[in-house]
Amino acid sequence: MFKAREYKRVESLEEAYELNQKKSNKIVGGMMWLKMSSFQKGTIIDLSGLGLNQIEETENEFQIGCMCTLRQLETNTDLNRYFDGLMREMVRHIVGVQFRNGATVGGSLYGRYGFSDVLTALLVLDTEVELYKAGRISLTEYANMPYDNDILVRIIIKKDGRKAAYVTQRRTETDFPLIAVAAAKKDDTWYTAVGARPARASLVTEADQGSAEELAEKIEQGIKKKDSIGRFSVPAVLVPFCIGEKDFSKIDSSKVTNIFAVGELKHYGVSGKNLSGAVIGRTLINQYN
Repeated sequence: MFKAREYKRVESLEEAYELNQKKSNKIVGGMMWLKMSSFQKGTIIDLSGLGLNQIEETENEFQIGCMCTLRQLETNTDLNRYFDGLMREMVRHIVGVQFRNGATVGGSLYGRYGFSDVLTALLVLDTEVELYKAGRISLTEYANMPYDNDILVRIIIKKDGRKAAYVTQRRTETDFPLIAVAAAKKDDTWYTAVGARPARASLVTEADQGSAEELAEKIEQGIKKKDSIGRFSVPAVLVPFCIGEKDFSKIDSSKVTNIFAVGELKHYGVSGKNLSGAVIGRTLINQYN
């Protein structure tokens, strides 16, 4: 387990920022992953007294405080109504309700983990993060930044009419994703993010031209250009591949992941029209281990 010499519940962001400039100090959220680590810190900085655990809606955007839990995203009626259940879908496989009641959205994004469901899904929306010193920047830019000592204050999602879908392939229901894909469409443009390869999620935008298969191929090539890990680049970027109806609310996640899995198996020279889920799962697991 991790240890700290001091605990400080700060009274302002400025106080938190000043404390966080010391390399030995660390800002903490729900500490769900941190408490499984083994290291020692000087002071752990708690932001829970700053009112950053609220989800607020304006005419043009949603503002999500960094201390909001994943469970709040999962259960927030307005967020899920506007984005057709995307928030609920992106977190429902993350361990369990008890875990999601503790894990924070700020910690999930600050970590920029390769396995992050939250980062992958939010990349395809018009999402910004607000940093205490640097101000508002796009999530795409933030995802590619090196770690620094600024504070992630809140997440802003624009209400631009964009609809999105999120699907994953996992070993078990609550395991880390082997692959995670989100897709959104606005006007004539697709926004597709692929994560858990293992690498930070990458975003690719493509015009809505040609068949779904041709579009998937273009997106695959776009991901490969960004990746240095060739075998984790995704053939059959799933969502555009299988959306004929373009009605995100009707997407069958099991159908989507099976389409992806078959495409991935072809990538490794495995074929067959009637592959069972067990065969698909075993092959994927073997390739990703």
